[in-house]
Amino acid sequence: MSMTEQIRTRLEDAFAPEELHVVDDSESHRGHAGFREGGESHFLVTIRAPAFAGMSRLERHRAVHAALGRDLVGAIHALGLDVKG
Repeated sequence: MSMTEQIRTRLEDAFAPEELHVVDDSESHRGHAGFREGGESHFLVTIRAPAFAGMSRLERHRAVHAALGRDLVGAIHALGLDVKG
């Protein structure tokens, strides 16, 4: 399973989002730190889920990181998040 699919699956399982977009943005970072040939190093995630209602920005980001797990977060060089309830 690709990293993009793993991110999508874990976030869907944890939050049942109304909206979820996972974009592998690795190619736009070619030549920069953390870039890996073949991609899957830099991601942009947009997620909208009722589970985030009432959470601060920091709490939402921590919840996403917890749902992804240390193994997956540790394998990603950069993760941009747009998280709303």
